[in-house]
Amino acid sequence: MRLDNVFDVNGSAMKAQMMRLEVLSSNIANVNVTRTPEGGPYRRKDVIFQSTPFQKSLNNAMEMGNETSTVGVSVTKVIEDQSPFLLKYDPKHPDAGADGYVKMPNINVVSEMVNIQEASKSYEANISVIVTAKNMISKTFEIGR
Repeated sequence: MRLDNVFDVNGSAMKAQMMRLEVLSSNIANVNVTRTPEGGPYRRKDVIFQSTPFQKSLNNAMEMGNETSTVGVSVTKVIEDQSPFLLKYDPKHPDAGADGYVKMPNINVVSEMVNIQEASKSYEANISVIVTAKNMISKTFEIGR
């Protein structure tokens, strides 16, 4: 793999983790939403990652010869968690059923916070790789002087 491909791979991973952070933040922001436009409580969302080959320009493909293509990561879709809603007893709530229970979003705030920390650490790790690659390139130019 060429050193400049590191920027493409890590850039794609950072973009995917940023999308994940946005979805996780949305989950936490909607932890108490019991009525959505679609009907019913908010459903927790999650992202699906997939490895994705980069499209190369004709010149780049000719330079690379038969070398295997560089693969990055992308978010293919955002899915709704189909686990059951949480039930909370609150007979005075406007969305309470006849039994006094309110269907609450299927979100565990602690789990979402752990996922946010994991995505943040992954994002930071990709930044570290980019900085290291940049330093390696700089040192390579210094050797030539």
